[in-house]
Amino acid sequence: MTLKILYRGYLTDCNYTCEYCPFSKTKNTDEEQERDRIALEAFVDWVKANSNIERTMEILLTPYGEAMVRPWYRQAFVQLSHLPFVKKIAVQTNLSWHTSWLSEANTDRTAIWATYHPDFVSIEKFLEKCAQLSNLGVTYSVGAVGLREHFEKIQQLRNQLPSPIYLWINAYKDVPLYYSSDEIELLTSIDSHFPTNLQNYSSNNQACRTGYDVVSIEGNGDLYRCHFIKDKRGNIFKDDLEKMLWRSPCTRNICDCHIGYVHMDDLKLYELYGDRVMERIPQQF
Repeated sequence: MTLKILYRGYLTDCNYTCEYCPFSKTKNTDEEQERDRIALEAFVDWVKANSNIERTMEILLTPYGEAMVRPWYRQAFVQLSHLPFVKKIAVQTNLSWHTSWLSEANTDRTAIWATYHPDFVSIEKFLEKCAQLSNLGVTYSVGAVGLREHFEKIQQLRNQLPSPIYLWINAYKDVPLYYSSDEIELLTSIDSHFPTNLQNYSSNNQACRTGYDVVSIEGNGDLYRCHFIKDKRGNIFKDDLEKMLWRSPCTRNICDCHIGYVHMDDLKLYELYGDRVMERIPQQF
């Protein structure tokens, strides 16, 4: 069995300040960052002790902010990529860092969601970073938030990216009915799976892989079925992993985030993504 883990430590700040993002509004102190570093190192040690041929793992780092500008996240990423029973280590990042350290990783097991923010980086610089990932042999997808003022840049990005690189668009949902039908058509021409992200899914009492095949782990070791349902199953440093994993229907009314609804059984998105669920790369786009 392969267990998919979404890890979120104590980091809550970002080097970008996107207005729509709540995690750009805080700055962690040195003490808070040190707490995050210690927690991540403890998590890596736990993975070393608990992954094996019967329990392989895929891990997605999902911090509240930009992780990879911090050396401890880069070190953990490299370490996890070399563990024999970690099948994949992935992270969502804005690519605002030098890529050379990735040459130390096992790139057969690494994956990156590279998020493009037109207000903070030129398209030329971002594409240069993408080309570096390609040259290093790192698997990656590219994405952006579908804000109206960024449509032209997102289209330009799609035109200039190599065709095998998937570009996903996250729907802007803070404003109800934000998109016109013509705008939905435009964004779907760029990302054929945009209509999937545009929806909010009724999830209460629906079957979902979270809690058994997929779990969320926080910096203190607490394990939950997903990021969005805070019914604690136990703690990885205190409790037996197997006893914290069981199937149960969702208890949330709505699931509106990709890292949540992708695991809902009825949507059959595992058939779309195959073995690339964690890196958000569909088999066809």
